[in-house]
Amino acid sequence: MLITCVVYANGRKLADIPVEDISEYVTRPDCFVWVALFEPTREELDQMAEEFDLHPLAVEDARSGHQRPKIEEYGDSLFAVLQPIEKIKTDDGDDDLLVGEVDIFVGENYVLSVRHRTHLGFAAVRARAEREPELLRHGSAFVLYALMDNVVDRYFPVLDGLETQLETAEEQMFSTAPTSTRDRLETLYVLKRKLMTLKHAIAPLMEAVGKLYGGRVPHLCKGTQEYFRDVYDHLSRINGAIESSREMLTTATQVNLALISLSENEVTKKLAAWGALITVPTLIAGVYGMNFKNMPELDLSFGYPLAIIFMVAIDALLFWRFRLAKWI
Repeated sequence: MLITCVVYANGRKLADIPVEDISEYVTRPDCFVWVALFEPTREELDQMAEEFDLHPLAVEDARSGHQRPKIEEYGDSLFAVLQPIEKIKTDDGDDDLLVGEVDIFVGENYVLSVRHRTHLGFAAVRARAEREPELLRHGSAFVLYALMDNVVDRYFPVLDGLETQLETAEEQMFSTAPTSTRDRLETLYVLKRKLMTLKHAIAPLMEAVGKLYGGRVPHLCKGTQEYFRDVYDHLSRINGAIESSREMLTTATQVNLALISLSENEVTKKLAAWGALITVPTLIAGVYGMNFKNMPELDLSFGYPLAIIFMVAIDALLFWRFRLAKWI
């Protein structure tokens, strides 16, 4: 579906144009065309490939909509794949992450963005670019930066939410609330899966963006290296925060397992203590319950109360010692 098709000249919007007029403007050295598509059909993408003379391999990647983040050069043009991540609510009411895809074709006189599986568009990016004509004069390279910067900025609230969930999970480990061990471990595992989802979107993109400001910079990006370095710095911050969260998550999992072992030890000690309290009277009653003929205590008139007092005294002593040792 076509979202917008706009032509710009010298950093300012000229007009919205029909797709059929794209080829007329992309040949002008002072103009560039910015087109946005959402879940395009095969025919729409083929039409754009013809208008912009896109590389067939890049078009095939955009058509599949299941690529890892990357930036590839095709002659004087670039093909970038980004993975925007959004927080959504599942049918069960739980929070989850929706991983989308944005394929961006960039040439000297055009920018084509193709969105897949993402709800948020780039209207804010277009509005920001149009408010800053002095930056938009950089042309399609600045638009590529603005799109990448917007996608990367969306990672920060996602990461903040995951860090908040991790802090909550850590607090629950030491709380007295009746939370099952399975639920706590499941929460930690879900957090780990979400962090890995974010990591898979960040790590490949860091490597790709690094090539846009250092070393052999593509001709299209010359003059805008500082902008892409800014994107790289943001990605580096997010990647560092992810690694810290993963370490905290690993530690939290280990602590949770240690708490489980401690809890099991406490239960074992309590069972052993109560078992000892039951064993003493059982042993005494078992001995005198054998009813052998030559057992002098059986003929004593105070034998029964003496045995009861003896059982209670020993159990009272054991109970006191176990209470001091905090086994009961």
